[in-house]
Amino acid sequence: MKHSTKLGLDSGYSILDACKTPLFSIQHPVSLLFLLLLFVSGFVQAQSKYQPAPENLKNREWFQDAKFGLFIHWGVYSVLGDGEWVMNNKQIPIKTYEKLPAFFNPVDFDPVAWVKMVKDAGMKYITITSKHHDGFAMFDSKISDYNIVRRTPYGKDVLKMLADECKKQGIKLFFYHSQLDWHHPDYFPRGFTGGDWTGREEKGDMNKYLDDMDAQLSELLTNYGDVGGIWFDGMWDKKDADWRLSKTYSLIHQLQPGALVGSNHHRTPYEGEDFQMFEKDLPGHNTTGFAPEQKVGDLPKETCETINNSWGFNLRDASYKSQKELIQYLVKAAGYGANFLLNVGPMPNGKIQPEHIELLKQVGDWTKRYGETIYGTRGGPLSAREWGVMTQKANKIYVHILNWQDETLTLPKLGEKIASAKLFSDKSPVKFLENDFGLSLQIPKAKMDEVDTVVELEVK
Repeated sequence: MKHSTKLGLDSGYSILDACKTPLFSIQHPVSLLFLLLLFVSGFVQAQSKYQPAPENLKNREWFQDAKFGLFIHWGVYSVLGDGEWVMNNKQIPIKTYEKLPAFFNPVDFDPVAWVKMVKDAGMKYITITSKHHDGFAMFDSKISDYNIVRRTPYGKDVLKMLADECKKQGIKLFFYHSQLDWHHPDYFPRGFTGGDWTGREEKGDMNKYLDDMDAQLSELLTNYGDVGGIWFDGMWDKKDADWRLSKTYSLIHQLQPGALVGSNHHRTPYEGEDFQMFEKDLPGHNTTGFAPEQKVGDLPKETCETINNSWGFNLRDASYKSQKELIQYLVKAAGYGANFLLNVGPMPNGKIQPEHIELLKQVGDWTKRYGETIYGTRGGPLSAREWGVMTQKANKIYVHILNWQDETLTLPKLGEKIASAKLFSDKSPVKFLENDFGLSLQIPKAKMDEVDTVVELEVK
């Protein structure tokens, strides 16, 4: 409870104690009434404050240990091969866009292969679009027939198939769900996207839209087994709207207390959220300009990024990041105490692009060798530097040298006495000097790795 007054419930100072004081004696009924109102008000506020369930706290810990996940942007937009924003970017009216599901037939979708690919890459969870901004649901929703089961020739629930396979192979499944909707008639007033070109009437009931959104979330949290969490996006479309967050978040936590709630609103976390996300940025950075006022909170953290430049399938986007770039992003995220959620955009036939599969395999080769220095760690003890980052767990500190050409690296004092230093790759000893000024490590150039030179420090 946040109240500083002694009348708080957690202070050990009860209402009966207060009534014994001269000011609040029974001879002062107005004062006593004020006390009762204050007490009840404090109690209501205490009751309304979000208290994560034990299984939620346990899943937060798991989330922080997991470090690496696969983001999947997939929907009818893949048919056009121009990214997930194509409806808005090309200003395609709803009546025209609604023709796309008839061409969406992902007969090559193979959930077994998808989940195996995820495991081989060293990833621990999947976050997949259940509904993106175009309003099309990738699951069998009874709230609207605008979904993959009822509107496509494929006619199958890909999320159910994926959820079942994730359970078999031990991968957690999160659902990305857009709060923004260019299709729903009651998403009104409009935000700064999805204008009058959509052909919707300039009227609607936002509360009815949010009721439908909550109903679809209830379906996802009821019919698909244990859900790792809900990954919201789109609040930025109408920054000052009443999104009824308390009601929606409470619904999620009631249906699945262990499910983690996060939102890509580019703001400091709100009450009821369980992790904080950073789009195409490391925590505390704002290179995208998306989050000028966002502060890094105390919740578990996650940063998301694309393999090329697109979230959804883009036929012309060949700007693939290199193995080095992806691995270093994963390492830097861990050094900042965050997970790395790496995105792919499957093709309309249900397959993932071969170039994406190959890059994930290359990252997986690295995680098989160096995963111990990432999984289950926390950032620090030093914050990130130009040369790289540190991760730590138990009595081990891992120095990830990502950008350093000299053979000697000098660090500030770490606060704990170093017992030994060795290269993680081959366990060969690393010469070190520790004194009042700091710690110096000597790594021969022949032993340096162009992607990540990892020095394992054991503290006493």
